[in-house]
Amino acid sequence: MVSKVTDLDLTTDHKALDDDLAARRYFAKFETITRLLSGVAGEMEKDKSLSAMDAEVLETYIRAISWSFQALSLKYLVSGRLDGIGQKHLTIDFHESGFPVFQEIVTMANDAAQAEKHLTTMAGEAELKDEMVRRIVGERVVPTKLQYALSQRLYYEALLKGWLFFAQMHPEVEFISDVSGGRRGYLVHWAVYDSQLNVPVIYLMEVVDSGRKALPRDETRWPAVQAHLLAQSVGALKLLTIAKGFDTDFDDLHPKRLRRIYLGPMYSAAFTLQTGAMREVLDEAKAGPGEDWALAWTVEELVSERVEVEEGWFSRTEREVFRLDPFAAQGAETGATRITRSLILPQRPFQVLAEKDPEGFRALRKFVVGKEGRVLVYG
Repeated sequence: MVSKVTDLDLTTDHKALDDDLAARRYFAKFETITRLLSGVAGEMEKDKSLSAMDAEVLETYIRAISWSFQALSLKYLVSGRLDGIGQKHLTIDFHESGFPVFQEIVTMANDAAQAEKHLTTMAGEAELKDEMVRRIVGERVVPTKLQYALSQRLYYEALLKGWLFFAQMHPEVEFISDVSGGRRGYLVHWAVYDSQLNVPVIYLMEVVDSGRKALPRDETRWPAVQAHLLAQSVGALKLLTIAKGFDTDFDDLHPKRLRRIYLGPMYSAAFTLQTGAMREVLDEAKAGPGEDWALAWTVEELVSERVEVEEGWFSRTEREVFRLDPFAAQGAETGATRITRSLILPQRPFQVLAEKDPEGFRALRKFVVGKEGRVLVYG
């Protein structure tokens, strides 16, 4: 049975999963979570929280997260059984995240860049399996080193397939529609793996392009836009700061809506440390390995409410005026029009949550997912 994190050394927020069975359960848990997230995105599309394009973009990033977890599961499949320097364990942030620590993502990206070179020097899958059979049958030993070699080959093959979730997912642009006055509407999207929070963060920005040349084909503006947005993708920056900076630096690009989506933290009685109502819910639910979890999904949103025109001697420049929530006492501090918090969780933890009905969770939207993928929405 997996030990609870309350038995751990709490002097650090990082925990190495040094039990092979625990690591497999951890990866299986995230395989379930990422698979069910597609259904959640579909429900958000139905209730107009997301457009069809938004949902498609989000599912692309979710698949990248899923493939990254699959690759990491191969990397650490056998390494925990090795002795000495080859012994490695997945390290997770068990306190405020539930996801792998940032360094795991950076290392995976470095491995991906050299995957092809590694594969050229490795024995083939069939060769390794044949040798493993000979060791088991002929020598009656467990071929741990061969198992490790095979797992590393499969890991590098998975990396070579591509579209993993890296520390930075560079901005891409999707055409939405033509806008009056010969302008064009685009959805610009990008993502990062937050190094402080250790969670994936996705950005969606709707912009109107009044430039002469379409943004994706503009060899001058588009690289500058990509560099600017990646430099501003810091959780400590408010959306208002990011949007105003973009509006100021690009006179012919007009940000109309900016969203920042946090996929996490992930909570689990077996793998993470939580306090208060969330701890009570997961402890009392006593859910099985596939249902012992809850995932936070937070959307920060900033919307432009009007345009002001700055008159110069020889030019007119449009500037966006963004709306902050007047009814939220912290609206100006958060730098957002609104913040929507949701919780995604299986049926058993939701039943306990509904029975306890803690005050701090009443305003959250709950997406309750079944094993077969059905999603029910509450709140």
